[in-house]
Amino acid sequence: MKPAGAPSGPVARGGCVCGAVRFEIDVPAVWAWHDHGLASRRAQGCAYATYVGTWKRRFRWLEGEAALTRYEDAEAGTTRSFCRRCGTPVTYEKARSPRFINIPRALFETRTGREPRYHMNLTERADWTYWGEPLGPLKGYPGVMRERPRKKRLDPVDGE
Repeated sequence: MKPAGAPSGPVARGGCVCGAVRFEIDVPAVWAWHDHGLASRRAQGCAYATYVGTWKRRFRWLEGEAALTRYEDAEAGTTRSFCRRCGTPVTYEKARSPRFINIPRALFETRTGREPRYHMNLTERADWTYWGEPLGPLKGYPGVMRERPRKKRLDPVDGE
């Protein structure tokens, strides 16, 4: 009989920037999505945050759980955990889904068995977010691409 919490098959492992916090989930993850909401953008420091979600019973801390600090937003009903050593955002939990845990996709070293196919909170998205406009090389800077200027940029959400 396998010990409680032991993986039942393939896993995806990940961790924070400094390596103090390590975790794994059973593969495949339940779902993955891009969150354009203001709170996730600020917590992650990016145009949108990409998360992988799984059941808590399929998530395991490998090391460093004690190195986490938590921020609870009672009004939003969310809790975010960060590595207290390097500041990496590690988990995102919602009170309305108490058996579920979300992890930033970028923290995983391997595939999670789910590709992000959903976009949440598009009405809160940043107006400077890249939406797939044509790119061209920036002269004199190998490997750097730039958006070509346009007279008016069509908004993919509002159509304006």
